[in-house]
Amino acid sequence: MSSARELQEALAAVADRENARTLQRFFKTGKGQYGAGDVFIGVKVPEVRRIARGFADLSPADLNDLLDSEVHEHRFAALAVLVMQFQSASRPAARDDAERERLVEFYLSAMRRGRVNNWDLVDSSAEYILGEYLFDRPRDQLLRLARSGVVWQRRIAMLSTFAFIKHGDASTTLEVADVLLDDKHDLIQKAVGWMLREVGKRVDLGLLTAFLEANATRLSRVTMSYATEHLSQADRVYYRSL
Repeated sequence: MSSARELQEALAAVADRENARTLQRFFKTGKGQYGAGDVFIGVKVPEVRRIARGFADLSPADLNDLLDSEVHEHRFAALAVLVMQFQSASRPAARDDAERERLVEFYLSAMRRGRVNNWDLVDSSAEYILGEYLFDRPRDQLLRLARSGVVWQRRIAMLSTFAFIKHGDASTTLEVADVLLDDKHDLIQKAVGWMLREVGKRVDLGLLTAFLEANATRLSRVTMSYATEHLSQADRVYYRSL
């Protein structure tokens, strides 16, 4: 069986200091910024994913060691493995509901202790684990997460609904968006606008335009820009004028 230490060594072997400096700036790791204190070793996402594929059998203990690391790429790799494990347990021919539940609880535990703590970590995991798990289950906990005081939990609530959108269901996306429309954090405003845009693209344009008509005065400029990105210029001007 693979170990967390082996994965860390594989990442260290391709780490790059210049990339690390660039990533530190890109993910806002300075004092007072949303990623304050996060540490990068300089491995780009495609390379982290490639390496993670060789460690799909990591144990829960090893995944926790990676998630508790101060190094961003360690946490990203752990979540990539967790997604692979969840997808393996979700295969139609060999679906294992007990294992899927265990993996979701593991993910939520990591979330609660603050280890899914940057936007790329959220975006690469929420829909694939929590969203897929909740698709055919009650979704109340997403509304509770949307009211959390922790920005990453709120973003997880919004991004989890991407799984529902991809299944053709926009209902929970609109519910969660309504809870988050007054959120002042730009990472939430962007997430809400992004998911609203996807509702219009993938489910029903009429659902998007009806939501915009009803809530235009509550949308931030950022949210409106993201939500209307694929509308015509005339429609973008119209909704922004509201």
